[in-house]
Amino acid sequence: MTRRITGGFRLAADIGGTFTDLALTSPDGTSVTMKLPSTPDDYGRAIVEGTLRLCRERGIGPDQLSQVLHGCTIATNAILENAGARTALITTRGFRDVLELRRIRVPRLYEPLYQKPPALAPRNLRLEVDERVGPRGEVITPLDEASLRSAIDVLRAEKVEAVAVCLLHSYANPAHERRIGEVLRAALPECFVTLSVDILPEIREYERTSTTVINSYVGPVVRSYVDGLQRRLTSAGIKAPLLVMQSSGGILDAAGAMEMPARIVECGPAAGVIGAAWAAQRAGYRDVITFDMGGTTAKASLIEAGQIAHTDEYEVGGGISLSSKLVKGGGYALKLPVIDISEVGAGGGSIVWLDRAGGLKVGPRSAGAVPGPACYGAGGTAATVTDANVVLGYVSPVALAGGTVRIDAGIAARVMREHVAAPMRQSLEEAAFGVFAVATANMMRALKAVSTYRGRDPRDFALCAFGGNGGIFAAFLARELGIKRVLVPPAAGVLSAIGLLVCDKSYTQSTAFLHRTEETSARTLRKALAALQLAIEKRLGKGRITFEAYASMRYAGQAFELRVPIPAGASLAALSDAFEAEHERTYGHSLHGEMPTEFVNVSVVGRLAEPGRKAESLKLEASREAEATRTGSRMAYFGRAHGRRATPVIAREGLSSRPRRGPLIVEEYEGTTVVPPDARVHLDRWGNIVIALEPR
Repeated sequence: MTRRITGGFRLAADIGGTFTDLALTSPDGTSVTMKLPSTPDDYGRAIVEGTLRLCRERGIGPDQLSQVLHGCTIATNAILENAGARTALITTRGFRDVLELRRIRVPRLYEPLYQKPPALAPRNLRLEVDERVGPRGEVITPLDEASLRSAIDVLRAEKVEAVAVCLLHSYANPAHERRIGEVLRAALPECFVTLSVDILPEIREYERTSTTVINSYVGPVVRSYVDGLQRRLTSAGIKAPLLVMQSSGGILDAAGAMEMPARIVECGPAAGVIGAAWAAQRAGYRDVITFDMGGTTAKASLIEAGQIAHTDEYEVGGGISLSSKLVKGGGYALKLPVIDISEVGAGGGSIVWLDRAGGLKVGPRSAGAVPGPACYGAGGTAATVTDANVVLGYVSPVALAGGTVRIDAGIAARVMREHVAAPMRQSLEEAAFGVFAVATANMMRALKAVSTYRGRDPRDFALCAFGGNGGIFAAFLARELGIKRVLVPPAAGVLSAIGLLVCDKSYTQSTAFLHRTEETSARTLRKALAALQLAIEKRLGKGRITFEAYASMRYAGQAFELRVPIPAGASLAALSDAFEAEHERTYGHSLHGEMPTEFVNVSVVGRLAEPGRKAESLKLEASREAEATRTGSRMAYFGRAHGRRATPVIAREGLSSRPRRGPLIVEEYEGTTVVPPDARVHLDRWGNIVIALEPR
């Protein structure tokens, strides 16, 4: 009989487009993982079913869980699939088209007919009210409540589900916005209402408007999902509080996530970066590019000198979600704290297709969890990246995830032959490798967006690969970028769930702070930061909170700013020097004191270290379905350079500290790692698969 264990167990659940990943950790830090297909009809169902199964296997009751930590793509998918709420915008008269005008940037220079994605609030639902506040907060035109009542009549007739309110210069004087919010909530209590002063009290009219609209657009979707998940957990006897990952890399209570859902748009990818940073730091790697490839998307981020890169300037949607000073205009601006992640629509479920000229394309459409790739035998008819990998021999022709997902290699070969090989008049293996190469090129965009586009040389970094498909492509991507070393951590396929277990509760608060550096004082800056700290303390509650302060600065007259840390006791001159150094690093030049600098915004990050949450104590047990003694081989095709090879297939435990030459395939419960012929691989003391690329 299994002994019941008492104590605080923590459950982490990360939902992807294809799989749901779970990790359960006990009070002593021992963790076990599970991977199961997502349930798009009700994503919470897979979480609850998997959680109850893990509890049974560990001999504990669901009431012994002390926390449920969650990361998801609900908000992101609502934007990408245009499945958010019917959203309206109330703004100052004359400014209804801010969402259309954007920054008048075209991300694709050689595509004159390029069309930006449609505004999330259509023009007929962008309504104006008579009012005007100046940039210093002076009231130029009082709020005309008759115009507000007229706007509310339209909203009621149009049956809107959410309303965003963003008035000109409201960050300097929020009175008009507060009054509109009060009237709206009384007149339309069923609507989700967002005020820009609550979510982004900063300058920049487009970014502030876009962020406010995004929050309202995803609000009802996120609120419905989180409410439903909480009810499911309670019905299953799980009384533990639900905490949700934020895009910035910290967790927040469920109520906060429902109030400001725009903060969780990139929460799933953020958890993966946190997990990768933990694994890389433990293994002694301080400069790392993270690469997370799942079933629907591929994500990349940068860890430099042991520090995760953050930004408050992000675009979501538009083919690639990223933060870049140079590439803008393709998505929706989200000016909130996020881990600096670049994301493209390339995953194992990405659909392969031919354009009208017969060119091979991969994604961004995905087969998702239902029906999934054709080789799953669940009704999918389109060829996908996973089908190509089965044909190449990289992916098991029998099953994935410990046998929970059956693979039909015959179906994979058939759809690849029908949809790719025959139309392109190629052999089956050449066609499949072509799909692999195109998918690799697509994902290269994400890795370059966080490295070469930022003035960083990828050859100075290691590549940390995770996600169910990360280990399959990692060595090939590293080769193309000149990266010499690849790290695949234990439980790489569920590393986003692991990331949830090692992160802290945190919150970021910002405010406009438009001052010339030489015209302000350290006392004025400290006063602004103290007010932000107080707001964070009210949000996080009691406990030991550590604070980090940042300033967004620019040269006087510049259109955009750069974010620099504010160390304790730093002088204004030191902050100006730090900005110029960051300008040099980002753009390759600076003006070295020739032009005055100025502050634009300041922000504070507060982190609450919770008792018992010790990342260094986390220990990963071998997967329940792992087969440490797995041996065998299968034929795998590595392109024309290396051809078709008999390739050993082993478990991670079959590797040792002694380097072994490829080709080699490492199959695990959570994912697969492919070691090409021109590489060597070994296992380090932490159980990481380390691939060293040989020079050509």
